[in-house]
Amino acid sequence: MKVTVGISGTGGGFKKFSRGETDISDASRPIVKKEMDVCKEAGIEYIELPVAYDGLAVMVNPKNNWVTSMTVADLKKIWEPAAERKITNWKQVNPNGPDVPLKLYGPGVDSGTFDYFTEAIVGKARSSRGDFTASEDDNVLVQGIASDRGGLGFFGYSYYAENPDKLKLVAIDGGKGPILPSEKTVMDGTYHPLSRPIFIYVNKKSAERPEVKEFVEFYLKHAPTLVKQVKYIPLPDRAYKLATERFTKRIIGTVFGGEAKIGMKIEDLLKLEEKK
Repeated sequence: MKVTVGISGTGGGFKKFSRGETDISDASRPIVKKEMDVCKEAGIEYIELPVAYDGLAVMVNPKNNWVTSMTVADLKKIWEPAAERKITNWKQVNPNGPDVPLKLYGPGVDSGTFDYFTEAIVGKARSSRGDFTASEDDNVLVQGIASDRGGLGFFGYSYYAENPDKLKLVAIDGGKGPILPSEKTVMDGTYHPLSRPIFIYVNKKSAERPEVKEFVEFYLKHAPTLVKQVKYIPLPDRAYKLATERFTKRIIGTVFGGEAKIGMKIEDLLKLEEKK
């Protein structure tokens, strides 16, 4: 069997998926209303399967000795559209900060990570300044922040976990004090609002093909082990059981109603799944 694996952001992946070009689409956020409508128009029915949890990490250069934590308001001040070409120095973020140029790095606009971060921090998905170094390749972002003393960026915690010597993690204060992302804080929801479930979406028609069916069943059976290998955080066993049941019964649609559900805890996710 020949398997083709394509790489793009979540939004780009959904575009191909909604045209029937792919059997399975990975997603770092739930499907949104516009994508749901496009799938419906094309007659694409999909099975939504949560597979892991992730935290979005905010990172600075290791030589940055003036920041250990930031509030959501700090991040909004930096990333909102009004900040473009205006908030360009660390002194503007904090008057007590140094006179160092602020250089920003983040995922491209087709990325589910970009969508989720902007929704959680700015308050509206895809609402962001545009003058930052954007890439769908997280390794490019790692290198950018690692080589720039005034660098700041965000992406999945898994990429920080693979590069802890090159980056400095920033604790985020979502209203209850600064919290660093970790397996524990992402799982218990205290790393708020930058914790999220991640998914695979399976074309229902494709799922009738033996090779697709076997792949998805293997994926769900071994997910607790496999997601750890790539530094994601496994869901509780009960979540995988529910996902397996949904796939077996070919239950289509999304439990999220086309909304991001920022900062959703695992127990809330499970309640939604059990109602489905």
